[in-house]
Amino acid sequence: MDKLVPDVNDAVADITDGASLAVGGFGLCGIPSALIQAVLDNGARDLRVASNNCGVDDFGLGILLGAHRISRMTSSYVGDNKEFERQFLSGELEVELTPQGTLAERLRAGGVGLAAFFTPTGVGTQVSDGGLPWRYAPDGSVAVASPPKEVREFNGRQYVLEEAITADFALVRASRADRLGNCVFDLTTQNFNPLCAMAGRTTIVEAEEIVEVGAIPPAQIHLAGIFVQRVVALTPEQIALKRLERRMVRPRPAVDVGAVPTSAAGADGTTE
Repeated sequence: MDKLVPDVNDAVADITDGASLAVGGFGLCGIPSALIQAVLDNGARDLRVASNNCGVDDFGLGILLGAHRISRMTSSYVGDNKEFERQFLSGELEVELTPQGTLAERLRAGGVGLAAFFTPTGVGTQVSDGGLPWRYAPDGSVAVASPPKEVREFNGRQYVLEEAITADFALVRASRADRLGNCVFDLTTQNFNPLCAMAGRTTIVEAEEIVEVGAIPPAQIHLAGIFVQRVVALTPEQIALKRLERRMVRPRPAVDVGAVPTSAAGADGTTE
């Protein structure tokens, strides 16, 4: 089945108000930025999104947040997004904070058909005991708090029950894909992309390169096409639009302007 669609706007045309989305990426690495922009242009509101984070104020999921299109986030990291913080603390946004490994496993569980699983992560904290603020009231009080979860003992250790995540739509970005939806994610862009793709009932892939069926060796496929319903080829401009969330570099060492660089000095210490 050829799953290639003409462009990103056609790919997201049936995402309507109230839809749930699983969105790949980590920070700004490997995010489906073109599909996110198309969802913004499409006008869908009251979206419930599961993603590791919510982008930054002016890029990634941050553009949907800034337009007040997102009503609920399930995330493990909120980063440096000031608008996210403002909406959460003012009661405009509901947020379910989830340990990162737990979030990954909840998405994977949803993709393979498991209803829930037990994990030791979070036992003895508000993750298991309940009481984490999900939504604040305008006066700063907690309007909605997380409920307590089932805890069981296995082999002398406590485990908390976490429910799987599935979504109406999954938005992911692949480095390469074929027309059947088989995908490859380069390096760290693998992050949450395959997991979100598995959790979506309708999975939409934006790909930097479309290759012929059979061009990707089976052992090199990171996401099987069985999980994908639509593939869209990115334009060169969309491929080039990539951002760094935070640039971290080492400070340059101080340079003595009177010193002679070793590489420029002769055997007798003279320079040319």
